[in-house]
Amino acid sequence: MAHNHRHAGKPRRQPQAVIIGMMGAGKTRLGKEMAQMRGLPFLDADVEIEREIGMSIPDYFAQYGEPAFREVERDVVCDILDSFGGIFSLGGGAPMTKAIRRRLAQYVARGGKVVYLKADPHEAMERANRGGGRPMLTGDAEKRWMSLFRQRDPVYRQVANLVVPTRGMTPKAAAKRMIEMVAEHTVHVDGRGIEPYDVRIGEGALSHLPEVLGKQPVRVALIHTQSVQRHSDRARGLLRQAGYEVSDIVIPDAEAGKTIEVANGIWQRLGTEGFTRSDAIVGIGGGACTDLAGFVAATWMRGIRYVNCPTSLLAMVDASTGGKTGINTPQGKNLVGSFYTPAGVLADLRTLTTLPNDIFIEGLGEVAKSGFIMDPQILRILEDHAAELRAFSGETFLGTPLEDVVSELIERTVRVKAHHVSADLREAGLREFLNYGHTFGHAIEQLEHFRWRHGNAVAVGMVYAAELSSLTGHLDRDTVDYTRSLLTSLGLPTSWNGAGFDEVLALMHRDKKARGNTLRFVGLEQVGEPFHLNGPDSEAVEEAFHRVQNP
Repeated sequence: MAHNHRHAGKPRRQPQAVIIGMMGAGKTRLGKEMAQMRGLPFLDADVEIEREIGMSIPDYFAQYGEPAFREVERDVVCDILDSFGGIFSLGGGAPMTKAIRRRLAQYVARGGKVVYLKADPHEAMERANRGGGRPMLTGDAEKRWMSLFRQRDPVYRQVANLVVPTRGMTPKAAAKRMIEMVAEHTVHVDGRGIEPYDVRIGEGALSHLPEVLGKQPVRVALIHTQSVQRHSDRARGLLRQAGYEVSDIVIPDAEAGKTIEVANGIWQRLGTEGFTRSDAIVGIGGGACTDLAGFVAATWMRGIRYVNCPTSLLAMVDASTGGKTGINTPQGKNLVGSFYTPAGVLADLRTLTTLPNDIFIEGLGEVAKSGFIMDPQILRILEDHAAELRAFSGETFLGTPLEDVVSELIERTVRVKAHHVSADLREAGLREFLNYGHTFGHAIEQLEHFRWRHGNAVAVGMVYAAELSSLTGHLDRDTVDYTRSLLTSLGLPTSWNGAGFDEVLALMHRDKKARGNTLRFVGLEQVGEPFHLNGPDSEAVEEAFHRVQNP
């Protein structure tokens, strides 16, 4: 039967989410619930097909057979995928049709979300049998359902970019979980020398923890600080529910946790508790905690599986991505470490609800840096929302327009980092541009004995780098002034006078980018165009320092 292309000639739209899954998985019920919660329209492919053919699907099957039905299904589904802006539920067999799979792949490539609703087989079979009217379950329904499940499950997994297990969940809870997952942003990180992994950003992203860890690990060391106890409790619950043996390891907060003594204590725990190469480590906390956890994962038995769960804005946009792990020594920050990529990064926006205002704002230093070196849209977003960002309150954050702003800033900043890391994992060239503002910033941190937070130090370091770029003839004065103005509007510091020039110079010579006696900086020629500033004139190096002391 020919399809009349009801929506022909209308501009292309696409669904907010497409739900797939086995018969009895609850696609229609949960899809309706999800649509109602979001204030969106809902369409069920089977209902639309029956409207199109003018009879019930079982009757159509009996009269024309499955091949004819699949042709109609293909036309209806593909049409709706190009014309409908709500929640769309497909019949269980639809993804098995090659043309529909191809169209779903195009939909995903355009940013669409295909949700595989993975119900417990016994629950789904019971619902499917109870519902009746399913021609694919003729005969021994349970045997037929399991046979179809074995055929379809691998295809569903291939087609979907989100999997939502619903076992034991109420319809409302399952719909809410689907909404959270559809709202997530995912940044894929790959490149030479990198085992590909995803950075997931959104409310409830932590729920992916068992999925990212996989089935191989038996023991999981959960490394966290006391300050994120609420979030580590949630992670521990997820891990134990999934059947892992959890070793809870609490480390000191901030840079005090990034020492050889702390690492050694964890190595001893892992040895005593019999951690093998097939076990895993989860780091949950700020950047210092995840740096340390990643370093332990990289060094235990020469490397075991690691999942990074950042809980601060700074950690989400900086330490979480790129595989840099390390500890500090009395001689400098991050001088001992390794490049070791995680199995996945889960940036759960719920963790920002416990973040104090000043800790949130320091994270904006690294966000702004990514705008200056590559993505000017980040700077425009920061400008447009500076007042709201500066007034951030974790208690009222979720569910406000600011949540979408912060989510986009995190995604854009992670994309900037992923771009540099994918091309240069071990920091031989392009990746060094991520250190814009860091040479002077690291010196501040060292001289302040880490009382200054990293994002604040980088903010001042960017002002220094902009001044130095201007003094060496590379950057116009307006961009230097703009740097100060934007950072100030966000509540970030732009000046520092905590030590003399000779002390700062000595530490900058020890910076990782330095080569022999040659100072090396990342400079800026204009927004979005960083460059290697090697061996700049010594007078310019000192004059830039004085300009940062006395703005």
